[in-house]
Amino acid sequence: MEKYDKLPGFQQGLEEIVREGARKMLHQAIESEVEEFIKQCNSSKDENGHMIVKRNGYLPEREIQTGVGPIKVKKPRVKGEEFTSAILPKYMRRAPSIDALIPALYLKGISTGNMSEALVAIWGDHAKGLSATNISRLTKIWEEEYAEWQDRDLSSKEYIYFWVDGIYFNVRLSSDRPCLLVIIGALADGTKEMVAIYDGERESKLSWKTVLQQLKSKGLKQGPKLSVGDGALGFWAALEEEFPGCDQQRCWVHKTANILDKMPKSVQVDAKAMIHDMYMSPTKEEGMKAMNRFISLYEAKYPKACKCLKKDKDQLFTFYDYPAQHWQHIRTTNPIESTFATIRHRSRQTKGCGSRIATLSMVFKLSMSAESHWRKLRGSQMIPKVMNGVEFKDGEELKKVA
Repeated sequence: MEKYDKLPGFQQGLEEIVREGARKMLHQAIESEVEEFIKQCNSSKDENGHMIVKRNGYLPEREIQTGVGPIKVKKPRVKGEEFTSAILPKYMRRAPSIDALIPALYLKGISTGNMSEALVAIWGDHAKGLSATNISRLTKIWEEEYAEWQDRDLSSKEYIYFWVDGIYFNVRLSSDRPCLLVIIGALADGTKEMVAIYDGERESKLSWKTVLQQLKSKGLKQGPKLSVGDGALGFWAALEEEFPGCDQQRCWVHKTANILDKMPKSVQVDAKAMIHDMYMSPTKEEGMKAMNRFISLYEAKYPKACKCLKKDKDQLFTFYDYPAQHWQHIRTTNPIESTFATIRHRSRQTKGCGSRIATLSMVFKLSMSAESHWRKLRGSQMIPKVMNGVEFKDGEELKKVA
C-alpha cells in the first residue's frame, strides 16, 4: 500500500473520494434537518387549508472549508417560516473549531460514543485521536474551566447594558430545573461578553435573584443602565430589588411573537408590519401613534393580542431615551438569540442526554467560542455619555441650557 501512497494521482484521487463522501453526508444531514423542521410546522395552514411552510428549491451553492478540503453544498430554501440550520448556519464558510463543534453536537443530543465519526467526517485529520474516551476527558476539562469562570472576580467590571433570557435545550437537565438563565453584558468600550450562565426556572423571580446576588458576591458593584429581555421573565422583579434604578426594555422579537400567537394566520402578515412600524419609527411619539392604530384596528376582534401589546407599553419604548446608534442593539435580545439560535429548543427535550454540570459547561464553551466573534456596539463613543447620566430624547442628546 505504501507505494501507492507516494503517487500524487492516487493521493489526489483518495482525497477527492473522502471529500465527496463528506459532501454527501453533509447534504443528507441538512435534508433530514429541513424535513424535520417542516414536519414540526405541519399544523400551520392558510385559510384554504394549504401548508404554509414548505420546500422552495435551494439557495445558491457555497463552499465550506473543512478538514478534508473545500466542500460545495446547497442549502434547501424554506418558504413560509424562517429556517435556521444548526448544521450549516447562515454565512458560515468554514467548519467550526472543535471547541465549538463538540458542545454544539452534545447539546443536539449526540452522545460521546457517536461524536467521533461526525468529527472525523467534518474535520478529517484534525479530529484523529478524538475517541469517546478522549472527548469525555475534554468535557471534564471544560467543566473545570466553567467552574473557574463562575468564580471569577467582577470587581473591575462596569456594564452599560444587559441582555437576559431563559434558554431551553434538547437535553434533559432534570424535571424541576429545565432552563438555563443567561446574561450577556456590554462594557464601557462597547465590547460584549458573557456575564452569567446558571440553571434555574425561567419564570422564577427567586432564580434570577440568586443569579444577580451571585454577580454581586463576585464583586459587581452596580447594575447596568438598561436591561433587555422578555416580559415574562421573573428577572424584572429580581432586578428591581437587586439593582433598583435600572431601566427596562422589553424585547420586540419576543413581544411580536407573543402578539401574533394570539391572532389568526390570515392577518399576521399585516399585523407584523404594523408592529414593525412601532419600533422603527424615528420618534417615540410616532411609535406610540403606530401602537394606537394597531389597537384601534384589532382590539375588537383580537382583544388578547392587544392586551399583550399594552401590557408592557411603557417598557417597550425605553430605547428612545438612549442614543440612536444603540437602538439596533437594545430593541431586542438578539445577542442571545443569534448565539443560541442553532441549538436552542423551547419545548421538547430528548431522553437520556447529559448531566446538569455537563450541559452548563457545554453552553459555557459554546458561549466562549461565540464571544470571540462578537462585534462591539455601534456608536460606542456614546457609551461614556450614557454612563455619566447624559439624557437623550428620541435618540438625540439633550443639550443643557446654560
